[in-house]
Amino acid sequence: MGAAREKKIEYFAKLRTLLEEYKSIFIVGVDNVSSQQMHEIRKALRGEGVVLMGKNTMVRRALRGLLTDLPEYEKLMPFVKGNIGFIFTNSDLSSIRDVVVANKVAAPARAGAVAPADVWVPAGNTGMEPGKTSFFQALGVPTKIARGTIEITNDVKVVEANSKVGPSEASLLNMLNISPFTYGLTIVQVYDNGQTFPSSILDITDDELVSHFVSAINTVASISLAVGYPTLPSVGHSVVNSYKNVLGLAVALNFKYDLVEELIELLNNPELLAAKQAAAATTSSAPAAAAAAEEEAAEEAEESDDDMGFGLFD
Repeated sequence: MGAAREKKIEYFAKLRTLLEEYKSIFIVGVDNVSSQQMHEIRKALRGEGVVLMGKNTMVRRALRGLLTDLPEYEKLMPFVKGNIGFIFTNSDLSSIRDVVVANKVAAPARAGAVAPADVWVPAGNTGMEPGKTSFFQALGVPTKIARGTIEITNDVKVVEANSKVGPSEASLLNMLNISPFTYGLTIVQVYDNGQTFPSSILDITDDELVSHFVSAINTVASISLAVGYPTLPSVGHSVVNSYKNVLGLAVALNFKYDLVEELIELLNNPELLAAKQAAAATTSSAPAAAAAAEEEAAEEAEESDDDMGFGLFD
């Protein structure tokens, strides 16, 4: 009893130290993860993160004891259920998530296990003797005899996703050396600086955030302009629209002032407007023409060098 109590005290102290040292935590599911796989994950995270496992009752008790000094970690309590563990880190969350989910191992089908995805048996020659044909027929797998062996004629789905694997299906998959499942740590929830969120949030890029922000600003500006209620996003549009109205009124009344005088002159003199447009087009095409001239001159110089080179050997 004394040794068990000391281990609990040591675990509580370690958990507190990790909570104070690291600002981010991955709550991970560890169903069907072997001890060897956990060892490989710890190696992959060395220097970047710390893995901590423990019984849920002990973890909840430890967290409750810390809530007085660290109340923000109460948000972890709802997720301390099932077969879970913690990964503490101060590194980039996306890179740590990629390391965690990338570490998967293939596993054979076991009777009673829940299939994480649909399991298919591909068409092709199995290399089995014809005597096992009845086994395939019992599972509804279409076969034929080819060159003295059983050949599956069509791809067949033998197990639905999220359903239990039956003994017959498990036997068939193992006979065909098909290991359809992969097991590894799964991200249950992410804690970062007092906030919890699903790992899918980490897939959001900066560009997506900016686009959503701009879209929201445009929506606010549109509503503000429609109802005539000025807001910060709509003020710029209101000023521009008002200035357009002033310009339109000045042009309609032929009322000249410094900012509109040139515009009225251009509208009243189409030839001058056409000349300005032609001048603008010429100005914009000048850099392209200059670049083309430089390229042509470079080609002529290169051809001249080639001719000179040939002449030396004539």
